Amino acid sequence: MNWPGLLLQLAPEAHPNVVEAFQSADTAFADFKVNTPLLQAHALAQASHETGGFRRIEENLNYSADGLMATWSSRFPEDVAKKLARNPEAIANRAYSGRMGNTQPGDGWRYRGRGIFQLTGRANYASMGRLAQIPLEAQPELALASRYLLPVALHYWNSRGLSALAERDDLEGITRKINGGLNGLEDRARWLARWKDALCV
Repeated sequence: MNWPGLLLQLAPEAHPNVVEAFQSADTAFADFKVNTPLLQAHALAQASHETGGFRRIEENLNYSADGLMATWSSRFPEDVAKKLARNPEAIANRAYSGRMGNTQPGDGWRYRGRGIFQLTGRANYASMGRLAQIPLEAQPELALASRYLLPVALHYWNSRGLSALAERDDLEGITRKINGGLNGLEDRARWLARWKDALCV
């Protein structure tokens, strides 16, 4: 399968690191047993949504004050939102402080969302790093490296038992496990239809 070519057909603005990562997609999918067109369509649909068509592999935290209040109302009251608006590092540190294993000053920014499934928080970096045998906690920027993008994403996929849901074609169930709710469900469904068509599901 020419995975980079197929990726660029469906996601023409894909990040260069993702295009490079997809050169070894056949091996990665086989290694992680995401090895049928239906499983691949579901995994790639979720990944397509999470990354905006594989364009964004790092969380954008350049929020306006209004955006902060709408997204994290409990963590950014109006006075704080106005003070921290358009300061991504300060926003990450406040938004993620004391959550997801972030215990040290600066952890929010250090362990901001990266990779295909937007790995976030020291605990998640440590956990996925152990599974993938990559020092992600010590070197969180490795989550952006092309050689690790698919292994980390597929470890994440398998750690949440998502293939079992994909085999049942359960888009909502997968979305809840990834998102915690059904945010972006319509977009995820559109991507799923496109990947199913491309993979002849």
